[in-house]
Amino acid sequence: MCDYSLEMYASRAARENEVYITSRFPSGSIGLTAPDDPGTAVCLACGSRLSLENLSVETQKTFGVKDAEAVKFIRLEEGLYRDGVAFDNGVRIALTRLGTGVLVSLMDQPRAAKARDEAEAPAEAGRMIEMQPAE
Repeated sequence: MCDYSLEMYASRAARENEVYITSRFPSGSIGLTAPDDPGTAVCLACGSRLSLENLSVETQKTFGVKDAEAVKFIRLEEGLYRDGVAFDNGVRIALTRLGTGVLVSLMDQPRAAKARDEAEAPAEAGRMIEMQPAE
C-alpha cells in the first residue's frame, strides 16, 4: 500500500532484502524509495515487519525509541497521511513523521502478500497473453 498522497508517482512493491530510504516527494509527502530509483514510491503490505535505522535524535526523544528499531507497517485511521508504523513500545505514527533519511529494510511481509508477489513474479518476466476469438 502506498499513501494516497503518492498516487501521482510511479510505484512498485517492496522486495525482501532491499534497503529503502524515506524521501520527500515533490508534493511534500514522505514515502519510501529505492536509493537507485528516487522517483518511484515503494509500497508495502500492511502488517509487514520492517527494520528502521538512522532515526533522528528528535524522533528518538519524542517517541522513546532507539536509533534502530523493528516496527510493523500499519494503516492509520485518522490524519492526513495514512501510511504508518507501530513501534514495539506501542507508539503508532505516520510514516511521514519519521522524516527523511531513515533506512528501511523489509524483514517480513504477510503471507498473502508473499503469495501474491510469488504468483506475479513469473508472469512479469515475459507475460504471454492468448487472445480469444470473438463470438
